[in-house]
Amino acid sequence: MNNRHAVVETELGELTLVASDGVLTGLYFPHHWVRPERAQLGEEVAVDTDVLLSKAARQLEQYLAGERTTFDLPIELSGDEFQRQVWALLDEIPFGETTTYGELAERLGDKSLAQEVGQAVGHNPVSIIVPCHRVLGKNGKLTGYAGGLKRKQKLLDLEEPEAVRAERLF
Repeated sequence: MNNRHAVVETELGELTLVASDGVLTGLYFPHHWVRPERAQLGEEVAVDTDVLLSKAARQLEQYLAGERTTFDLPIELSGDEFQRQVWALLDEIPFGETTTYGELAERLGDKSLAQEVGQAVGHNPVSIIVPCHRVLGKNGKLTGYAGGLKRKQKLLDLEEPEAVRAERLF
């Protein structure tokens, strides 16, 4: 394995992008809840010297500028079967839409799994790209985010449909 990482500055603050061979395996905030040990990140490289990390940084920049609504990056998510099921559901949440932990649990066949769904969401290794920020608590309450609630709100505001934004002005 060729693990490597690059640190990029964004309007959300510093982000660490991690790749292994030809796939992106991580996107972490400085105080991410579940972050690998530094040794697992591999060598630090300049983002512009790595094709994949450069592409990921560029797509993140476009997304944060409102120029992109989806990501086109090869990713590999390391987790157990339940986590991978939850992360696959996260990946299906369209830009500008939200869901709840309970709704995801229902889609998995058992509404009582909402807490377990929340734990799996919190272990998402590629925040933003696999859009865990689109998951809200019961009744649409803003809850938990590995990058902090201010970042989660900023991401949700970025994705808010223009019609909804216009309605809030009146």
